[in-house]
Parts: sequence; C-alpha cells; structure tokens
Amino acid sequence: MSTELREKFITHLKLQRYSKSTQKNYFLAVKSLSRFYNQSPDTLSPEQIQAYILYLIEERKLSWGSVNNVCCVILCFCRNVLHWEETQFKMPPRPRMTKIPSVLSEEEIKRLFDATTNLKHRVLLKTAYSAGLRLSEVIRLRPEHIESDPSRMMIRVEQSKGRKDRYTVLSRALLSELREYWRRYQPREWLFPGRGGNYHIGPTTVHQIFVRAKKKAGIIRGRGLHVLRHSFATHMLYHGTDLYTLKQLLGHTSIKTTTIYLHLLPERYSQLTSPLDHLSARIEGES
Repeated sequence: MSTELREKFITHLKLQRYSKSTQKNYFLAVKSLSRFYNQSPDTLSPEQIQAYILYLIEERKLSWGSVNNVCCVILCFCRNVLHWEETQFKMPPRPRMTKIPSVLSEEEIKRLFDATTNLKHRVLLKTAYSAGLRLSEVIRLRPEHIESDPSRMMIRVEQSKGRKDRYTVLSRALLSELREYWRRYQPREWLFPGRGGNYHIGPTTVHQIFVRAKKKAGIIRGRGLHVLRHSFATHMLYHGTDLYTLKQLLGHTSIKTTTIYLHLLPERYSQLTSPLDHLSARIEGES
C-alpha cells in the first residue's frame, strides 16, 4: 500500500474516532489483502476481492465472524479511501447455527485461582472473573476505576466495546486481595502495568498467564480469558441476578445477546425430571 493510501485510510479512521488498536487491525487487514496479490489495493478488481474472501473461508478456514470483520474493513477502505460508488463483492450469508460458549464450573474457577501463585496474576484473573470483564477491559483498568467506597463497590469500565462507559460489580472478596496487591506493587497509571510500567500489560501476556494457570489446574475447557466472562454471567444468573441487570453489567447493547446465558445453566437441568420418569413412576404405581 502506498504512503498516500495509508495516510488517507488512517486519517479516515482517526476522524471516526477508532481506537489505536482498531486502526492497526484495519490497516493490517488491507495490507494482508494487498500482499495476497502482491498488488496495491487500489488496483484490485471486485472479482479479486471476492476470490480473496472465498480463500479466507475455504483455504484458511476462518470463522464467519473473522471473515465478516475483514469484509467490513475492505468495504470501509473501498468506500472511504478509493471512493467506490458500488461494491460488487459480497460476504457469504452467516451459517444458521448457534454456538453455546464454554463455561467453567465454580469448582473449576476455584482450582484456577488456587493454581495461580503469583499475586499479580491471580488478582488479574480474579478481577476479570468477578466483574465479567473482557480481556481488553481488564488490561486497561486504572487504579481510579476501582471505586471501593462501601456505598458503591463498583468498577468503572471506560470506552469499552462500542466506545461505551459502564459500571460493573466490585467483589468484596477481591477488594482485600486488591489492597494487598496495591501495597506490594504500588501501581500508578495502570492497575496491571506491563514490563517497565509505562504501559498496561499486553493481551498476549495475559493469555499466557491464563493458559498456564488452566493447565496447572487440570482444566480442559476454555480457550481464552473470555471463558471467565462467560462463567461470570452464567454464575450470576444461577445465583438469582435478573437478565436486565446482567445485561447492564456486561455492557451488552441488546438483551438478546445476554439471553444466551440462559442456556448455560447445567445445574438447573440436572434438577429437572424427564416426563419419561414421571410416566415410568406412574406405571410402576399402577402395577
């Protein structure tokens, strides 16, 4: 991609107030398209772009969501940088399937924390679980986001997904460990600083922390830190939190997104009785 095209694209993204990480991801998506054909993206035809999309689906085996994100980026570039009036490439329709996310049991969550002996790492994992935070949210927490006044007990999440602010719950059990962590590490700008302390801990480092703890605890389920957010939501519902409150805590735009956690309550299912059991009991009673 030429310097001129790159600057035009970055300028557009900045005017749209996209975060730096989003700007980087958008640029890399267009750069990958350009490298695939070894051509500048402004010389590509709609047919070439359509073929690239099919390559991502059929050869790279990327998920529909990942491919859809790439399509949105290319569409943004073509419309706002190349000024195409019409885009003649299409994203294949979404497969009609609902994938239920993995969830850890409360016993597995306890084992995960017990296996994490490093105080900083344990507090980070506990913070993510206890407040239902995304990876990007927990790494960007600042000390002032922890509102520990007894009348509030909340964590402020700033400019999260969709550039929205929200509050979520602050665990009293977590607060005692947070205070110990504060005394030992004295974090300044970031609650969980990275090496050197000038910037927050990186997402790759956090993923490695989670994977090591999971392996040490003998837990198989859950590919990434997001399983702690799913587990938070499921456990909150199980202990009586209403769906609307959970939607607010998670920062969901639509309550339809939150309703998926209604399907993740195996304890409730285990307490149900099949109608076949009722029928069998009646037959036995009559005989």
